[in-house]
Amino acid sequence: MVRIDGRGFTRLTKEALPLERPFDPRFRALMEATARHLMRCGFRAVFAYAQSDEISLLLHRGESAYGRSLRKWVSVLAGEASACFSAGLRELGFGEALGAFDARVCPLPAEETVVDYFRWRARDAFRNAVGAHAYWALRGEGMDAREATRRLEAMGNAERQELLFRRGTNVDALPGWQKRGLGLWWVEEARQATNPKTGEAVTATRRRLRVEEALPRGEPFAKLVRARVAE
Repeated sequence: MVRIDGRGFTRLTKEALPLERPFDPRFRALMEATARHLMRCGFRAVFAYAQSDEISLLLHRGESAYGRSLRKWVSVLAGEASACFSAGLRELGFGEALGAFDARVCPLPAEETVVDYFRWRARDAFRNAVGAHAYWALRGEGMDAREATRRLEAMGNAERQELLFRRGTNVDALPGWQKRGLGLWWVEEARQATNPKTGEAVTATRRRLRVEEALPRGEPFAKLVRARVAE
């Protein structure tokens, strides 16, 4: 596993970029594009999970790029993510803003450890989503940043959900990518084609990158991750 995190993104998203609150679809699109790029940038990546300003990239257990030099993996993937995200910022008209990422390798010794890792990140995504919506709901009622933060620090996640519900926001109805993050993996698709030499109809298989914005929960999510580990 390689974990790629935004460096200084709190300042970037709060001060440098005019983003919608609490979630901006443009930022989500940038993170998706960056994850897509990482899946295609020369490593045997089998699964990517993106939430907030982080991307967890699961590499094939037999990955041998750069002679399995972990330092090289870290430097290359951090650089690829930074370049892709920054190029996307320019395309969206965000001027000279830059997005930098760091990276770390997380050796995970067993299939269930990988499953637990992604469950952990998905729980973090849900907690962050509830907290962000609750924070901006309080700010919208006139609280300043310090007051809203103090109010939420004294509340558990269930209490924050109840706060939102009383203000007309049903957490269950929020977009899946906000609550659970994004998942990306390769799928094989069969399609009809024609043999150029004989003219006969044949079935061809192509590899396509699937992006899922509504990841399942519980055992279906664990089953999805196990299938990626087995590739």
